[in-house]
Amino acid sequence: MFLIRLIMMTLSALFAITLAMLIIWRSSDGFEVASEYLGRNLTDGVRGATINAVGSSIPELFTTLFSLMLLGEVDNFAFGIGTTAGSAIFNGMIIPAVAILAVLGYGIAKKVNVSKKVILRDGIGLIIAELILIYMVSGNHLTWVHGLILMSTYVVYVAYMFSTMKKKETVAPLEPRQREEEHRVGRKPSIFKALILLDFEHVFVRKQINTANAWALLLFSMLVIGLACIVLIHSCELLSAEMGIAPYFIAVVLASAATSVPDTILSYRDAVAGQYDDAVANALGSNIFDICFALGFPLFVFTLFNGPITMTAETVANVAELQASLVILTIAAFIIYYFNAGLRQIHAYALLMLYVVFTLFIFAKAYEFPWAIQLGEILASWIPKAT
Repeated sequence: MFLIRLIMMTLSALFAITLAMLIIWRSSDGFEVASEYLGRNLTDGVRGATINAVGSSIPELFTTLFSLMLLGEVDNFAFGIGTTAGSAIFNGMIIPAVAILAVLGYGIAKKVNVSKKVILRDGIGLIIAELILIYMVSGNHLTWVHGLILMSTYVVYVAYMFSTMKKKETVAPLEPRQREEEHRVGRKPSIFKALILLDFEHVFVRKQINTANAWALLLFSMLVIGLACIVLIHSCELLSAEMGIAPYFIAVVLASAATSVPDTILSYRDAVAGQYDDAVANALGSNIFDICFALGFPLFVFTLFNGPITMTAETVANVAELQASLVILTIAAFIIYYFNAGLRQIHAYALLMLYVVFTLFIFAKAYEFPWAIQLGEILASWIPKAT
């Protein structure tokens, strides 16, 4: 009976996580439509690294914010940073690999060429954000000041993006997407059917998209994403209890993957449409948003009203290992992106292999395999400790 109950509870938790992921994906699709329209006058690279990145990273922001409010004191911040950092690793490895394989698989191109300028701009920006994160989260006490500094870093990044666009780039109007044409022709589903299918775009945009219905779609999508993130958090907590491991480890792999679905879909669409710079800029820009704002804002709000967060020695060690892994994998991905004459299958497979190795390490560490513990100690030793 115990084994049957364990299997049923585990399957129930996995089903709930999958359902939350589906809702997040569909809701983020509506968010994407709205945010893309509202940011229609931005250039491709800037739009990908700002509007698209923020829109597709809303799940990470809500997951971190609600985990601080809903989980216990010991696990709250660990779950949040596990989700955001794990999502950053997923975005840097899986999303570009999916984009490359999609382009090559459909025969759109023989290789994927991404602007070196985009890689340098967002890659270096991401590494700087990660180093700031390491400096900020290197002790066992976290306050609103740490959150404010992380948020300020993202503000500086966005300001740089817009100043660069104004000085060096000419804004071209966006070509209307095929789905916008579908708003004007063809039969639309009823509002009730659209709600059932989680097709919020056709709930709010019945004729043609405009500023008013775009904002309505944006805000409603955010509300549904927030509710789905609450389900995701509780489901991950239940699954971790059934598997006998800390919620942090579930957050690093499953919660991060679930919240990264919108990023994956968005970059996939950009890639098959030939917008390779946007596909990569979205992934890297999302990582910068995750690290600086999706982590910084919840940390700022929570500690401002509830006081400093005190992490246990185990949590500090886990976070240090994750930070070191994040920097190492980011540098590895940067090398793959930059030092080539076009991204091919071998580069996609290399990125996928790096992520598989990382995932194996996380679960091995969760179940206290000796080699994983030793490797974790080595990684943690590379992160400076606050005095």
